Amino acid sequence: MSGPALIQHSVSTWTQPPPTMASPERAQLVAALAQTVCGLGPGRLKVAVDGRTASGKTSFGHELAEALAARGRPVLRASLDDFKRPWRDRSLYDRESGEGYYRNAFDYDAVRRLLLEPMTGDGACALCAIDPRTQIDHSTVRVIAAPDAILVVDGVFAFRPELNDHWHYRIWLDIPVADSIDRGLARDGGDGIVMRERYVVSEDVYSAEVDPAARADVVIDNRRFHQPRVVRGHLEGLG
Repeated sequence: MSGPALIQHSVSTWTQPPPTMASPERAQLVAALAQTVCGLGPGRLKVAVDGRTASGKTSFGHELAEALAARGRPVLRASLDDFKRPWRDRSLYDRESGEGYYRNAFDYDAVRRLLLEPMTGDGACALCAIDPRTQIDHSTVRVIAAPDAILVVDGVFAFRPELNDHWHYRIWLDIPVADSIDRGLARDGGDGIVMRERYVVSEDVYSAEVDPAARADVVIDNRRFHQPRVVRGHLEGLG
């Protein structure tokens, strides 16, 4: 193999750079996960990384994408944050309370139609619908998934019934609620009201209705960045 395969990213401005200087333990776990995913087959695959707010989903998605590309598989990277309903329509529904955020913030029809279904069709995927920061509609910007491409999508509520059957592999990053709050405040600032009254509440509703960790193929304790640990599931090549 001459080098890593191509990773295609969303055009969204709501981006996060890949983490640097992973520990040997973390690198080993991500490599084992990439081996496990590649072992699912040679065709197009769809992988979801779910977990509470600030559990490390986007960083983990980037790491997994790099490891998959290093194994020669083309990768498409997307985030469910790029498939929220536009703010201009917020008067039509509640997306600001915890319950409302869970019920109404994301456009799951767009996720299926623009991102997931093309992976089993012509491969012409939109990796971003509405840019969360600029509110620009990028749904006509398409990338073509190679026949052996792997789509890695991070985001809360990824295992909801509207999406769950589309995934070939599901990853749940497990952190305590208190850690989610602390990390979210460190990342986003603020007084914590949005974190506690919107995100925590919405994720509690999700947990009660869907039990996402039970739907995952692998559950990873991601409390310590340099020492992630498999809680449930088996990864190829990991002792």
